[in-house]
Amino acid sequence: MRIAVLLYPDFTTLDAVGPYEVLSRIPGAEVVFTAAGRGPVRNDLTSLAITADAALDEVDSADLLLVPGGPGTGAQLSDGAVLDWVRRIDATTTWTTSVCSGSLLLGAAGLLKGRRATSHWGVLDQLPRFGAEPTGTERIVVDGKYATAAGVSAGIDLALTLTGLIAGDETAQAIQLLIEYDPQPPYAAGSLAKASPEVVAGAHRLLQG
Repeated sequence: MRIAVLLYPDFTTLDAVGPYEVLSRIPGAEVVFTAAGRGPVRNDLTSLAITADAALDEVDSADLLLVPGGPGTGAQLSDGAVLDWVRRIDATTTWTTSVCSGSLLLGAAGLLKGRRATSHWGVLDQLPRFGAEPTGTERIVVDGKYATAAGVSAGIDLALTLTGLIAGDETAQAIQLLIEYDPQPPYAAGSLAKASPEVVAGAHRLLQG
């Protein structure tokens, strides 16, 4: 099973790496990180880079496409070469997926029209621009072969969900145990429904830089 992970400048690291840690452990999985050109691609904090081992024109098919989000998503929404590539790969996939604002990129490629989808709470209201139906109360949304995850850490849940569908629940649970994914956060502020108004205001300030 070939998994293609799209990289672009200012992506959010965990959006890509969280799902990678799960999906890459599916028996028979082959993961390729791809970007406009080969080489390192810097994340949204510029302090870390992931190497794209293949340029977009070197990847012509995938069983699963993963599109991460991040502040750099906005620049990709008008990049014709990237959108064309996403559409071409989507034509070959069994699963087309996104984390965080990556769903906006799927939407801009015309793949989410009439479909339910989610995204990071900070950009959820942009999904209707692309004909999608935003679903802000669900962490993972599966509509046909399209699976979208809410913000950042939700990508791990997305990957485990997909692993269960692809390789079975037992394999998904074995991978969950292997990576010891047993969240017990010290704070209950991981969603808009749980966070206090003061915490929400602070998150907005961080979001705006």
